[in-house]
Amino acid sequence: MRRYDFVLLDADNTLFDFDRSEHQALRLALESFSIPCPPETEALYVSINSALWAMLDRGEATREWLVVERFARLTAALGVDADPAALNRTYLDRLGEQSFLLPGALEVCRALGEHCTLAILTNGVARAQRGRFDRSPLKELIPHLFISEEIGASKPSPAFFRPVLDALGITDLSRALMVGDNLTSDIGGAAAMGLDTAWYNPRHLPNPGPVTPTWEIARLEELLPLVLDGPDF
Repeated sequence: MRRYDFVLLDADNTLFDFDRSEHQALRLALESFSIPCPPETEALYVSINSALWAMLDRGEATREWLVVERFARLTAALGVDADPAALNRTYLDRLGEQSFLLPGALEVCRALGEHCTLAILTNGVARAQRGRFDRSPLKELIPHLFISEEIGASKPSPAFFRPVLDALGITDLSRALMVGDNLTSDIGGAAAMGLDTAWYNPRHLPNPGPVTPTWEIARLEELLPLVLDGPDF
């Protein structure tokens, strides 16, 4: 028995090892502008970037502003003279070249794809996300890629999820599952639409609330019995 007909998957840090991709892309981008990238600089960038993406999740920023602002803040903090917009373009180009999957992602998607319709839902920037997806073996397994920049709205907004559900022809919400690592954008946004959710939490982080996922998993392989066998938990 199959519990879900549609499995909607976040991309970064759910299927793709974004931390590894970010590390490689940032180093290459900064080096092309003759900016050293020791661990301290990378940690500073990650802190700045994470704070700005959290603003986007809360509807307090636009993606267009965010992607340039992160490098404006970084270069200002480092005291270096570099064009933030040009640095961002270089970073996105390098990011699109880094396609690393998390453990189990390929095998789980291959197994699920034999029984369910799979789709990736991401808030990432299109030029980077499509580059990484096209270089990934998931391209042969997942027929749908929905990117917030192309939709014109971001998770967790209903304006993102509604077009996705319409495009996939999902009318019975009980037959669709959203899987992601972000409690706000992935889990909260999908739950607000009436979808079941699986919070991918490999580090066993505490849930600060108020979002309560339907399921919580620490390994992607745990999706298989949830989706395909439909056991009572």
